[in-house]
Amino acid sequence: MPPRTTDSTPERRDDDRAPSTGPEPETAGEREGGAAAGAGAGSGKGGDGTSGARPAEPGAGDTAPTPSPAGGDGDEAGEGGEGGDDTDQRVAAMRRAADGGRRWRALHLAGCAVLLAVAVTGGAVAVGGGQDGGTGVDAVSAAGALSPGDLARGDLDAGIASLQKHLRAQPRDFGGWSTLGVAYVEQARTKGDPSRYPQAERALRRSLDLEPGNDQALAGQAALAAARHDFPGALNHADRALKQNPYNERALCTRIDALVELGRYDDAAKAADTADDRRPGVPVFTRYAYVHELRGDVRTARSVLERALGSASAPADVAYVATSLGQLAWNQGEYKTALGHYARALAADDAYLPALEGRARAQAASGDRAAAVAGLEQVVARFPLPGPLVALGELYEDRGADGDRAKAGDQYALVDAWTALARAGGANTDLETALAAADHGDKKEALRSARAEWDRRHSVHTADALAWALHVNGRDEEALPYARRATATGYRNAVFLYHRGVIERATGDERGARTHLKAALDLNPGFSPLGAREARTALKDLEGNR
Repeated sequence: MPPRTTDSTPERRDDDRAPSTGPEPETAGEREGGAAAGAGAGSGKGGDGTSGARPAEPGAGDTAPTPSPAGGDGDEAGEGGEGGDDTDQRVAAMRRAADGGRRWRALHLAGCAVLLAVAVTGGAVAVGGGQDGGTGVDAVSAAGALSPGDLARGDLDAGIASLQKHLRAQPRDFGGWSTLGVAYVEQARTKGDPSRYPQAERALRRSLDLEPGNDQALAGQAALAAARHDFPGALNHADRALKQNPYNERALCTRIDALVELGRYDDAAKAADTADDRRPGVPVFTRYAYVHELRGDVRTARSVLERALGSASAPADVAYVATSLGQLAWNQGEYKTALGHYARALAADDAYLPALEGRARAQAASGDRAAAVAGLEQVVARFPLPGPLVALGELYEDRGADGDRAKAGDQYALVDAWTALARAGGANTDLETALAAADHGDKKEALRSARAEWDRRHSVHTADALAWALHVNGRDEEALPYARRATATGYRNAVFLYHRGVIERATGDERGARTHLKAALDLNPGFSPLGAREARTALKDLEGNR
């Protein structure tokens, strides 16, 4: 797996009440047979991607959810060079803010102040070398700076430090500024640090000031908008970049991401075909596969990813594609296969966060709860992001040992802390808030957030989030059309099927409930330690009533 932030509840539109229960109407033809599977190899690159369905990608731009700076108007070329100590400070601040999780609401304003202070100062080293005035340096090409691919294949923090040094010496290198902006987006993703987004924004704006309309910076703005979950903005920036350079890989990829996250799946399929024609390679192959997975074509998705893995050579590409295959296998309940893919990903990069998280989820589903807990504890110790925090909290709840309920509460409180930090960085977190709060927080806030996100985009993930938020607020008749819409494309997702089954049971449709609860457990019986248990209990009750 998939950023804009709004704290107000938008007005409900007519389609908020009565969405279509069938697939989206065809808006663009889809080329059958997985053309990307036969295309040439390449090396590549955005959730939580975007909605958490794909791992975040290494080189060309990302969304994610799935699938990037602090300070005022100072020198972006001098900020955030190392990042390791800053990450520890940010995690510590989040944990202090969330200490005593059940007291979070009372401490919310104070916690936000701490997080904002960290966001404004984290990693900022004020130096003057990036000022243009008085340097007498003419613009140079981006060839003198590190490329995003170089950054992805090496030490990101060291690469950023090198770029900053380069830009202090060559402050008019518009290509260097665009690369730095994208590197900050990547740093935000890999370190779970939304405070980098404002730095990325300023670096990209500097690039455009130096060379108006350059496609590198426009594509970087598209990646930044997607990372902040501003998918209309991402689409607009990507289109502008492609107008300048139809072969810009980052823009081609971000355009697919934006269309997927907006729920425009037929347009996304057409965009994937176009990208496959223009820039075949790992970044495009993985997106091509995900578009097919969303439409229920798991066979093509797997075939494309296997071919992409066969063509990958850089460790970052191997880790990314192998993790995509692991997630695809896990979604189908193929846990042994998933663990094999995650092992390959971690052999290429033993610190790759999505692979570590995916392995822990597969271990939990396989019954190895101790390894799963240890793995997720390792993940959230450095990267306290909503997905692994909720997963770890649910494992604590399911284990039920002394102190586990309090430990679970601490994880859920950290989701609130992360949300505050992300919003301070300009990211929209309504989908993450809705998903976490519906089961483990303020149910009214879950519904507000889900409605706000639905008002922006109509993807299967937002439909499911709104359906579930309505359900936990006792509004099942309103929830059912959204639950149907979430499962209408053919996307094989056990959580969506579980949610639909529970909602159907609440509305009195016991036949539908049995069908979808059974389908969820048949597909992926370990989809959630708590949800799967509740699905089995509900299905047993329904069978007993027949």
